[in-house]
Amino acid sequence: MLIEVVAAVIELNGKLLAFKRGASKHAYVANKFEFPGGKVEEGENFEIALARELSEELGLEAKVSNHITTVTHTYPDFSIKMHCYLVRLQSYDGTLREHADYAHVSLVDALTLDWIEADKPVLDVLQRDYADLFK
Repeated sequence: MLIEVVAAVIELNGKLLAFKRGASKHAYVANKFEFPGGKVEEGENFEIALARELSEELGLEAKVSNHITTVTHTYPDFSIKMHCYLVRLQSYDGTLREHADYAHVSLVDALTLDWIEADKPVLDVLQRDYADLFK
């Protein structure tokens, strides 16, 4: 089964916000860092879906910016097609409704975090095309 999802690459003060998942029934995504987001609902466009997910998960009223990349990844139990968008914030108050923790890191430091597999190719795109945005 292929699940259509959206994810936010969040820039805050020249650094990346990465969010750590908590426990999960799937060990391969538990306690790993990810770009926040979630499933696209029937009839929703990607930008609206992402704004809704950021509001639900992080209490953010964020403006979704340009599309960065789309990644397809197959996990042992499901597959996702993830559409990633840039979101630039002026501030973040640390609200975590579905995540265990977060990190505000440089792009270089982000590479040292334990990311879920689907998000790793996004980091490659950021290094290649957005290095000037993330110090």
